[in-house]
Amino acid sequence: MSKTWFSSDDEIAAIADGVVHRTLPKPEWTHAAHFACALYLLRHRGIERTLAEMPDLIRAYNLATGVANTDSEGFHATITTASIRAASPVLEGFGPNVGLHLVLDVLMAGPLGESKWPLAYWTRERLFSVEARRGWVEPDVAPLNFRSRPSVEA
Repeated sequence: MSKTWFSSDDEIAAIADGVVHRTLPKPEWTHAAHFACALYLLRHRGIERTLAEMPDLIRAYNLATGVANTDSEGFHATITTASIRAASPVLEGFGPNVGLHLVLDVLMAGPLGESKWPLAYWTRERLFSVEARRGWVEPDVAPLNFRSRPSVEA
């Protein structure tokens, strides 16, 4: 790992709390923060609840920070769902006592650390379609395979 994104789990919790309560300053809602929030919710709420709740959390957060949720900006259902599904096995590869900030460092050091990672699975046209923004759209470049987990020593 070459970069440390957050130095503690308290910072990860603050990101998630800021999204849930719509108080996180917009400049802090980065690619890493998206995954930090997802990891926090996955650990504390599980995948099904996170998949169910994250869309409304992001939509509400966007509105609170002046970002409209339209057919061309704001919440993106396919990217959100894929990101949660991608983060879940990374988290599962760690024991429950491994800090989320360490899990995030591993996640961000891999392909998911690049904000354009979904383009390995979807064409730009399909990924940024209105249909994909509004709901789940299956990949058209490669199938999603998020079963592999990093080997972890902690």
